[in-house]
Amino acid sequence: MATQVIVLAAGQGTRMQSEMPKVLHAIGGLPMFAHALAASAVLSPARQVLVVGHGGEAVAEAAHKLDPDVIVVTQEDQLGTGHAVEQARAALADAGGDTLVLYGDTPFIEPETLERMADARATGADVVILGFEAAAPGRYGRLVMTGDRLDRIVEFKDADDTKRAITFCNSGVVLADTGTLFSLVAELGNDNAAGEYYLTDIVALANARGLRATAIACAEAETLGVNSRAELAAAEAVFQTRKRAEMLETGVTLTAPETVFFAHDTVIGRDAVIEPNVVFGPGVTVETGAVIRAFSHLEGAHVGRGAIVGPYARLRPGAELSNDARVGNFCEIKNATLGDGAKVNHLSYIGDASVGAASNIGAGTVTCNYDGVSKHRTTIGEGVFIGSDTMLVAPVTVGDHAMTASGSVITSDVPAEALALARARQEIKPGFAPRLIAKLRAAKAARQKGS
Repeated sequence: MATQVIVLAAGQGTRMQSEMPKVLHAIGGLPMFAHALAASAVLSPARQVLVVGHGGEAVAEAAHKLDPDVIVVTQEDQLGTGHAVEQARAALADAGGDTLVLYGDTPFIEPETLERMADARATGADVVILGFEAAAPGRYGRLVMTGDRLDRIVEFKDADDTKRAITFCNSGVVLADTGTLFSLVAELGNDNAAGEYYLTDIVALANARGLRATAIACAEAETLGVNSRAELAAAEAVFQTRKRAEMLETGVTLTAPETVFFAHDTVIGRDAVIEPNVVFGPGVTVETGAVIRAFSHLEGAHVGRGAIVGPYARLRPGAELSNDARVGNFCEIKNATLGDGAKVNHLSYIGDASVGAASNIGAGTVTCNYDGVSKHRTTIGEGVFIGSDTMLVAPVTVGDHAMTASGSVITSDVPAEALALARARQEIKPGFAPRLIAKLRAAKAARQKGS
């Protein structure tokens, strides 16, 4: 049976104090709404509909970068969650099966939880609500149960003291037959304290029709919503804690786990070692046995088996390190490949380049890849020795087993096995240093006297 997904992401999020729509704020380098879409993948949805409002164009653009097939619809006026679901009606008019409703600011719903909701539907519940036992129920809606039957959901603003004493609370997540869901939504009214169309009212409507509604429970941590910068920081902390635990459980060594920060898609192989204060941006894969040393930053990079990165190294998008490659302290690699065993050990920038296997790049080397208008590529062959402080002015090629002398500015191709020297001849002027110092001091004294 096909499943459809609706993610509600229309809220402005005024408490975020941001020009950017709330759901675009990232957790683990991924916009909040995308976490909800990712969790729903466990149900293999036939269609995913994102309901946007404030800043909708920006949200739609971000969604389509991640998945061009996401359907984006707009809720012009924010009249409640039921009204938001109604905006997806046309997009799902010919859809069968079930529809799951998620929230773009609730990023931690586990795929296994959604599978349990689907199981409840499969065993006869017409409407399934996701609930949780709240340590501090506060202003959450309360789930009023009779056995395993859900009688109704009461919003805090509309609850009396008896209902407010209930600790089983509503997450807002709903799973129901698609036709049934939209039929119930069409009956919603807004006769409540907020004057909004509550999606939660479909439970009472379903019971009135003789349908069966139920609720399943998940951990409260899964329902964590993000409405402020403080909550965003708390959500990031939850994400990082989970990711660190996942890495440790899969055989990655973290010498100081609390200091390492991961992205949503970081992949690290077994027996890799991550030293303290390492940051992974999106798109990083580290293979088995690699070592990422302290204070390094990686994004959009691949690190091969046995490679060593850092300390204080930066790998930018397009960095591709082959097995046993070395990138040392204060080096930056961008859109460049290092062959097996290649070394860039000290104070160098290698951008828009390829470095062959077993080549050694001396300290202070720069691939001068930008001419002010366009980027150009540097190609370094296998077994090459690049002397310290070499400037490689791209486009340029250095052939296999060639060498460059320290301090050279290389503007032309270097043939294989050749030595390239490109620097002015050194001159020696005996006894000149003291006379020059005296002249400079006299000039300085004259300036000070004149002032």
